[in-house]
Order: sequence, then structure tokens, then C-alpha cells
Amino acid sequence: MSALFARRFVVVLTLAAMAALQPATQLHAQARRDVRALDARPVAPWVRDAVIYELNVRTFSSEGTFNAVTARLPELQKLGVTIVWLMPIHPLGQVKKKGSIGSPYAVRDYMDVNPAYGTKDDLKRLVREAHRVGLKVIIDVVANHSSWDNVLMKTPSYYRRDASGQILSPYDWTDVAALNYANPATRTYMHGVLQYWLREFDLDGFRCDVAGEVPTDFWEEARRNLEQIKPDIMMLAESHEPELLVSAFDLDYGWPGYHALKDAILGNRSARAVREEWETERRNYPKGALHLRIADNHDEKRAITFFGERAALAAFALVFTMDGVPLLYNGNEVGDATESFAPALFEKLPVWWQMRERRPEFPRFFDGMIPLRRAHPALRGGGTTWVRNTDEDRVITFVRSDATEDVLVAVNLTNRAFAGSVEVAGAGYTEITPWAASIAAAAMPALTLDPWGVRIFRRAK
Repeated sequence: MSALFARRFVVVLTLAAMAALQPATQLHAQARRDVRALDARPVAPWVRDAVIYELNVRTFSSEGTFNAVTARLPELQKLGVTIVWLMPIHPLGQVKKKGSIGSPYAVRDYMDVNPAYGTKDDLKRLVREAHRVGLKVIIDVVANHSSWDNVLMKTPSYYRRDASGQILSPYDWTDVAALNYANPATRTYMHGVLQYWLREFDLDGFRCDVAGEVPTDFWEEARRNLEQIKPDIMMLAESHEPELLVSAFDLDYGWPGYHALKDAILGNRSARAVREEWETERRNYPKGALHLRIADNHDEKRAITFFGERAALAAFALVFTMDGVPLLYNGNEVGDATESFAPALFEKLPVWWQMRERRPEFPRFFDGMIPLRRAHPALRGGGTTWVRNTDEDRVITFVRSDATEDVLVAVNLTNRAFAGSVEVAGAGYTEITPWAASIAAAAMPALTLDPWGVRIFRRAK
């Protein structure tokens, strides 16, 4: 729900305050395992090679319905999306709600759909049509908390309470109440929720909101149960917690990398911070761990207004060339920035699809970058080697490699042009930047980049 995981001191202080208010057995805080010597769980190729599209049903179209999404699935398939992630599809809580509509992450009934979106049959049709055109579909599950008018409120033991017996909200999220996983009945109920949606709607998995706040053993048991229904599923954790990727989840959020990228673009940190966070991530996670790469999502300001148009495209270039799985969010492909002007979660702000004509560089960028990633296996599953350049405070350079090719990526994270060199061994690189005037041999190690410039080169092995 919020990118608090990158700021661990906030989490620690908050949990400490909560501990003073409630019995320790009711805390979701866990003693985390050191998993650095372990392997991450194996990930299916369709997950590793994915392009995920985060879709807010109520803002994706003016109608705000499942059927309106279904009608445009072929467009997403043509764009190169492979997984459609539907943000919460359930009825919205109306008690202590935020904004005029309320947050989709304040769920009133886990077993129903928001009637404003349509019916369960409409959702089933959406999933069938997605599968027909070759897309996978996952939905959000909000297992950490519910709205204050959720049907579970009839059973008080489902919720965490302070010493005086008052139900708690997590952090400052006053529109939701924290579920109690010390109660076995809560676990049983939420396992049933996950199994229902997978079994009855033929989904392909789940994106799990604030997954690190729910006990890891709950997710591990959930994964085992769900694979009995459909073995080939995907589980995405909104968290940055190494333990989750050992058994329960296929990938989690690369929050520290996002914040390093944001800080570098805004001039608050050196471009080196992106590499440093990547190296820290690699040291602390199980071997082979996979992360979601982000430049924009519903928790953050829209990249286009936060960074500026050209800087946003530089950020997306990194998202699509770094190791991990890239995320697109609800209108990124046309340069939409509607949600920048009001809270993204609490109002109905339909994507302004007319921006396709206003900002043609955005569809042109994604029409080039997504096929480039699909065409080069090194960009999807290759190793990463960071290489030096002559101004690493401003410019990022790395090579993605597999058995067939090396792909060199250079991104300028500033508004000043770069003219220097990059330390790459050997010759034979050819520029494959999608918007380059022509595919041509590159005179490495010399390198020039425009402000916010991106250049990509390939060498066959």
C-alpha cells in the first residue's frame, strides 16, 4: 500500500510503539531468517520474461468497468504486456473512507466484486479473453488489513487490538483495520479467500499488498495450497524482504532501487546510488532472487510530473534493461499524468488517453523498448556486470550478458550532455537503441549521451 519498506527505521519505530500497546503475540513483526546462503525459489520463464501492467479498473476507462478493460485487452497484448495486474476488485469500505470514493485497499468484502466494476461473470469473461489473447491475469489481495465495515467485523477476534481492546490501524492508515494472524481462524479465512479466487476465476496468481507485514509462514502455506489448485502460478510481494523469496513468492518490489533512481534524477544522490542499492540487494537476498523494477506506480507521484518527461523516459529505460521484471502503470504508455493532480487511490480520475497525440514520444518509446527487451534474451534473464565510465556521478553503465550476447546499456540521469568513455572489453558492439537513426557499429569506448539520454549496444558471442 505504501513504500515504507525502503525506510526501515520508520517500520522499526512504528512496531516498537505498537508493541507497547498490545501483546507481543499479536504483532506481525517477525524474527527474519538470514537467507543469503539459500537459493530463491525457482521462477517460471513466463514470470521472469514478463512485462507487468498495473491496471486500476475504475480509472483505466471512463466507464470504469471490467467490460471496458476486456474490450482493450488486445491493445495491451499488442503493446507487449504479458501480465495484467488488476488492483483490488472488491467492494470499497465506506466507514472512515478517504476521498470521495475511498481506497480500493480498504476492502469491505473479500469474497465479492465492486458492483461499480460489474459482476463476477464479467470478471470471468475478462480472464477468459485475456487468456485467449495470450495474457496472464493476477489480482491484488489485501491480506494485512480490511475496511472498518468489512463483513469480518462481526467476529472481533479477526482483528488486532491494543491493551484497551481497541482495534488498531496499521501505521497512519486510518481507513483500515489490522487483521490478526495470531488467530488461526483469520488464517483459515484468508487461505479460503485466495483459493476461491484462483479456483473459480482461473487466475494466474496474486499481487500481495504489504506482504512483509503478514507472517511469512502464512504465505508459505498459502503457496502450497494454491499450487494444489493450479501449479503454475505467480506470487508478487509488495515488500522488500529476502525471506519471502525463499519459498512463498516469485518476486518482490525493488523499492531501494526505485528510491535511489528517484533521488539521482532529482539531484539528491549520485547516480552511483543505483548501483550501490543493487549491490546491497544482491548481497542480502537468496541467490537468484527476482525483483519488480519500478519507475511509477499507484503509491508514488506520476513519473512524468515528478521527474519531467525526458527524465521519466530515462527512468523507464532502466526499468526495462535492468535485471528483474518491469512494471507499467495505467497510462504510462501514453504519458498520462492525470493522477498527479489528486490522490490516485481515493478519487475517480480516468486516464486521459488523448495524451497519445500530445506526447508522441511516450508511445514511440514503449513501442521500441518493449520489443527490444523481448528480442534480446540477455535483457530478460542475463547476468549484470556494472562497468566504469568517466562520470559515474551522472551516468549509469552496465552490461547484461548470456551465452549468446552482451548488451551494454548507458543512461544519463542528468540534464547535461555527456561526452566521455566507458570501460568495455573488446570490440564488436553495434548500437541497437530503438530510436537511433540507424543500426551501426559503435566506436567504443568513446560514448556520448544527450541530456537524459539512453543508448544501448549489442555484441554477439
